[in-house]
Amino acid sequence: MVTDSAALDRSIGDLTASLGDPTRRAIYIAVRQSAEPVTSSSVAEIFQLHPNVARHHLDRLAADGYLRVTHRRPSGRSGPGAGRPAKCYEATGKPIDLHFPAQRPDLLLGLLSRVIDRVGAPNVAEVAEAVGREYGSGLAAEIGEPEAPGYEAAVAAVAKAMRGMGFQADPEPDSRRILTTHCPFGEAATDHPEVFCSLDRGIVAGMMGAMRQVCEPILIPHRNLAEDCITELPVAISNRR
Repeated sequence: MVTDSAALDRSIGDLTASLGDPTRRAIYIAVRQSAEPVTSSSVAEIFQLHPNVARHHLDRLAADGYLRVTHRRPSGRSGPGAGRPAKCYEATGKPIDLHFPAQRPDLLLGLLSRVIDRVGAPNVAEVAEAVGREYGSGLAAEIGEPEAPGYEAAVAAVAKAMRGMGFQADPEPDSRRILTTHCPFGEAATDHPEVFCSLDRGIVAGMMGAMRQVCEPILIPHRNLAEDCITELPVAISNRR
């Protein structure tokens, strides 16, 4: 009985680690439904992710046995110099026997908002921004350097990473700003902009800083869910030198 319980604990741990992330779960479903093996670049395009983020999810699924790695030469090429075979992924058919209740992010955010109402710390915005900076810096380190150099490329990379987190974020590199038409924090952000907008601003600042593009984002929040948020990313003086 002890052995069975330990095995069940390991199974639950493996499954939640691999498929507990909603983006990774969606990627796994897409690979299973695909008629042919997929590449990290195709997954990145489908889910609007940075290629390194897509590769991270695919490699994690492969490491846990849900996908297998194959290699395929680019179509239409043969002979010397035909190019390296592309790294592809396909489902292994590993069974998934455990079922979990649907996630309730709305419930979590609602309860968090009520906690904020009661705590009412005077420096809650500073704390939220500091947490966001730490998270953004770690995320940037995970996905790696942008494909192209420069400030505008960093802005585009930040917007792509935010889309992976559930934001509908569209970069406007020429004007150095990001337009967000959907926020995953929902009504919690409009009820407590000092917390969630500070968190958002911190994530952006942390990512830009990790890419050696220092800036202090200016976030213009929406007043209701029908409006858009604007995150301005002015070039810091240290970047102009």
